[in-house]
Amino acid sequence: MKYAIGCDLGGTNLRVGAVDIQSGHVVHHQSIPTLAREGYEAVISRMVNLINDVIQRCEFNKSEICGVGIGVPGVLNPDKGLVIFLPNFHGGWRGIHLGDLVQSEIGLSVYLMNDVRSITFGEWKYGAGKGTSSMVCFAIGTGIGGGVVINDKLVMGFNGTAGELGHIIIDPDGPQCGCGNHGCLEAYASGPAIAAMGIKAVMQGRTTLIGELVNFDLNKITPEVIAKAAAQGDQIAIEIYDHVGKIIGIAVANISVAIGPERIVIGGGVAAAGELLFEPIRKTIQERIFVMPKEKIKVVSAELGDEAGILGSALWAHLKQHHT
Repeated sequence: MKYAIGCDLGGTNLRVGAVDIQSGHVVHHQSIPTLAREGYEAVISRMVNLINDVIQRCEFNKSEICGVGIGVPGVLNPDKGLVIFLPNFHGGWRGIHLGDLVQSEIGLSVYLMNDVRSITFGEWKYGAGKGTSSMVCFAIGTGIGGGVVINDKLVMGFNGTAGELGHIIIDPDGPQCGCGNHGCLEAYASGPAIAAMGIKAVMQGRTTLIGELVNFDLNKITPEVIAKAAAQGDQIAIEIYDHVGKIIGIAVANISVAIGPERIVIGGGVAAAGELLFEPIRKTIQERIFVMPKEKIKVVSAELGDEAGILGSALWAHLKQHHT
């Protein structure tokens, strides 16, 4: 069976695709709004309909599909197909047997994994990590997620929790993170943390284009706006990204000396800043690593965009189906 279905359960969009596992080609792909505020039953019902719709539109038989993988943004027990908690979803989805609920409706085996682990797996097999045996992925957006591949294997750890790289501690006395700890990478370098630095600069009356670009409406200051100001030569905006890049670089150095990855893949909305962010990350790696061949570590941008999660979760379903 050469096909699998990948599903990416996002806070904004539900994405489903049928994947040819050999080539990594997404044969058919559909996306609809998640509408998470309607509650888990409504979302699961929409997910089932979307999966069935994608299967019907494919030119191959349902019997050629080995299973369904679902990338989920929260705390899971993948072995039981259980959602323990989804922090950014209405009602928190506590204790929802998502795997069983979907499986009973579509009649295919269903496997859950963390959404950024699925992005990591997709990028490693088909995207920016292709050809490496060890890779680390950081997805930097509203939060910071991650994933780790060592010796050609996606590291899942206890209940699939390995790879929570946004919670590497940068400073034990730092600001509180959404996870409850203090000084996590996510508290310094996520999208909201970057926006907050821009807002602070404008509120302090510093000379910067950041305020002008949004007519001084502080609610409209985003990482994209700050990157735009930096592209126009704004010194404050450049400094913000330089600072964020250094912080991410420290986290990259920490994980690098632990596992010796060949490639660091950076994705998520914040990565759209490109070299503005990547250059200080690379510089920090060179300054902060002494015990391994740091020149061998390549920092690259994720390549697969919205398809990464679909590809990774489909690949996971294929792998699990052939190992069970």
